[in-house]
Amino acid sequence: MKTLLLLVHEDPGQEARLQAALDLARALEGHLKCVDVTPLPLFLGDADGTAQGLILMDERETETANRTLLEARLAGEEVPWDWIDSIGDMAGCVLREAGLADLIVINCKRDTFLAIDPRGISSTLADQARCPVIAVPDEARGLDANGPVVIAWDGGGPVMATLRASTPLLKLATSVHILHVQEGSEPAEGVPPEAAAAYLSRYGIHAVIERVTAQQQRPDPLILEACAARRARYCLMGAYGKGRLREELFGGVTRRLLDAAQLPLLLGH
Repeated sequence: MKTLLLLVHEDPGQEARLQAALDLARALEGHLKCVDVTPLPLFLGDADGTAQGLILMDERETETANRTLLEARLAGEEVPWDWIDSIGDMAGCVLREAGLADLIVINCKRDTFLAIDPRGISSTLADQARCPVIAVPDEARGLDANGPVVIAWDGGGPVMATLRASTPLLKLATSVHILHVQEGSEPAEGVPPEAAAAYLSRYGIHAVIERVTAQQQRPDPLILEACAARRARYCLMGAYGKGRLREELFGGVTRRLLDAAQLPLLLGH
């Protein structure tokens, strides 16, 4: 994991993204790829584009000032980086640059219907990006890659893909806990957590398997409780294991964790 793509935009979550990305770049000895996105405003009835042009001009001025400040800061961080300016849909701009990225750093802001927060792209990126996404809460300040990690294991394809892609990062953790939440009395579907532990052991990662029975509880509070009890620095999980449309319509673990998490979530699909 050497190429880390960072969403850059002047907003309340930028400091959380930046500090997490810098910590990860140092821990992984990686390169920071900064994608500075200016959202393209759209207005009904703006036939000649006058209103759009004026707002876009203001946004570009804001982002230019933001770039000046961040470039001066990055110059002293001893992390290699480059900068890409982009205009358009936030998720689309990030996805366009993500083809050769190993990890994308964004906020825990899932996109919702008629969302007004342009940072709300975690759902789209976790569902469509071909590399893992780490979503950090706005209040987070830094990410300790050398601390404990919890893997929320459901045995599905998304969590397996995320685990495989994130092995270089997991190797840095002081401890790895594979948490398997059993829902109901029926046998669990998917690949058992023992297989994940065996896979990690071949990379020198000795994970501990922990099982919890939900007993009419949702899995997400149990996952967050386990993360807090183990002082996890981040939680690795698969995104939308039963399909994104189903989760958006009926709710789901990924959706609720993105709303409630107080620690970074490492997501993949």
